[in-house]
Amino acid sequence: MAAERTIGHIDGVIPGEVFHRRADVFAAKLHGDMVRGISKYSDKDGRTVGDAIVLNGGYEDDDDRWTRIRYTGASPEAERERATSRVLKDQSWEYEDNAALKLSFERKYSVRIIRGPKGDRRYSLRDDYRYDGLYVITAIRTAMSKTPAPDGSQIKICQFDLERLPDTQQELTEVEQHVAEMLEFDTAEKFPETRTTQVQRLVRDAAAARRIKDLYEGQCQVCRTRLVGGDGRTYSEGAHVRPLGKPHDGPDVERNILCLCPNCHVRLDTGAISIAEDWTVIDRSTDSATVTPRKLWVKKQHGLHPDHLSYHLNWWNRELSGQ
Repeated sequence: MAAERTIGHIDGVIPGEVFHRRADVFAAKLHGDMVRGISKYSDKDGRTVGDAIVLNGGYEDDDDRWTRIRYTGASPEAERERATSRVLKDQSWEYEDNAALKLSFERKYSVRIIRGPKGDRRYSLRDDYRYDGLYVITAIRTAMSKTPAPDGSQIKICQFDLERLPDTQQELTEVEQHVAEMLEFDTAEKFPETRTTQVQRLVRDAAAARRIKDLYEGQCQVCRTRLVGGDGRTYSEGAHVRPLGKPHDGPDVERNILCLCPNCHVRLDTGAISIAEDWTVIDRSTDSATVTPRKLWVKKQHGLHPDHLSYHLNWWNRELSGQ
């Protein structure tokens, strides 16, 4: 039986799941519209709320920071310039899409976020859409657009602040629940929240990391080692460049993941190595004057984003210098 579209979690769809077309997102019941950024849903009392947003190259006033998003509301087609993502007239809170999201804020409903290929390049896939989980609207305001109207006057916009719910509040799907029932964790009885996080991380990390490991066929991007077990299968690890969680808030996306051997993974996580802007591997554990620097192996399809590499490099420079 197919899952029904509802507010919040859609059963059977795991955060991190990839869809090739907007039509596939619609078919999965993640979003109720094939074109608009804001999806609307009729609540139990018949009023319309916003249940999902597709981030796909929206307005210039949008700001995506992965765990936090500043989102510009919608305008009728005649009041926006599609080619430049500019708002041409004041936005209205009475416009149906903005009113729906505003009601979701008032009712404290979560909103599904889907990132499309035209979204922020630090997080979005090159050609596909990806469901990135549940966010909650933390604030709304009337703001001024960065660019004035054609006549030079200021333009008022409807703005929404959203924050991603922690993994422990991203509900378990049926698949994850099945995994949870099969796995045993020593901390399960005393720390059920830790158990939930472990299950979610096990299932959800696997998708993005697996895609990167498959792209490199298990070969390390730093040392080029390709470990093969006795069964003929390769072994490699998906390493997040900008770490997940506080205080780093790194995104769990392909553009922030490297395919590494276990040794290079540990060295990355401990700051023994970092990657420069030109893909040079900075090895802090050796005398750079006597070692020829190597380059990180990066395939075009990977889309690894330099902002995450810069974050890792600067973080460890500060940590190791004691600043």
